[in-house]
Parts: sequence; C-alpha cells; structure tokens
Amino acid sequence: MGKKRIIKKSEEELLKEREAIDQGVKKDIKATKTSRMIEGCLYISSTYNNTIITLTDKKGKVLAWRSAGSIGFKGTKKATPFAASKVAEALCIFADKFGITRADVYVKGIGSGRDSAIRSLAAHGLEIISIKDVTPVPHNGCRPKKPRRV
Repeated sequence: MGKKRIIKKSEEELLKEREAIDQGVKKDIKATKTSRMIEGCLYISSTYNNTIITLTDKKGKVLAWRSAGSIGFKGTKKATPFAASKVAEALCIFADKFGITRADVYVKGIGSGRDSAIRSLAAHGLEIISIKDVTPVPHNGCRPKKPRRV
C-alpha cells in the first residue's frame, strides 16, 4: 500500500487559523448583538465522494462549514466514515467557539459517513435535539427510454 502521509501544520499556521476563527466569532457576535447562542442547526451532506457538514444558527445563517477535502483527505478516502468523524470533530471546535451546545441535525445523502458523523458530534459534547433525514426521494423519476428495436 505504501507509506501513509499525514498532513501536519506548523505552529504558525495553526495560530493564524485560530486567530481567523476568533475574528469571525467576534464579528458574528457583534452582528447578532447577543453574547452567546445556545442552539443551532447542523446539515450533514454525505455523498459517495465526500462528506460536508455546515453549522448554522436557527435562522439559517451559515456560521462555519467543513468537508473531508478541506481537512486534507484526498480521493476515495474522503468518503470514508473515519473522514466524516474527523469533519464532525473539526466542526465541534467551531460550535464551541460560537457557544452552541444544542443542535438540530439534518442528514442528506446516502454516503457511508452519515452515522459516524452523528456519533462523533454526540461524542464531542454536542447535545442533539433532533435528527431528520432530508434525502430527496423521486416520486416516480424521469420517463424511461423507449424499448430498443432490433
């Protein structure tokens, strides 16, 4: 299989990223004129190729998002349950910064990262109020092709 490559960030990069997060939190707190939000919404989009989790407030304003690709996974590794749990772990850090302790979870898609993302969110101290599956289901689909004449 070859050697596994782990992407490591230097301390300077980590500090810059943390400062950017803190500045975004301060701007958002000033904009909403509330010191702490308690509830939010988490949208998990799990496809065959990637897992994307979006954190919003109750009104639907996007506060933060993370995907398996943005964390550093490449290729088919983005669609694994392990990558989905890492994405959820990264988003829990944002939720703590914003003061969100409770969240409604909306799950969309048929990928393998659905369950592991929810379990990882719960394991990192986020209280889950409800879980809803919003995967679009076709009622009858498109019209099928005409039969082939031979």
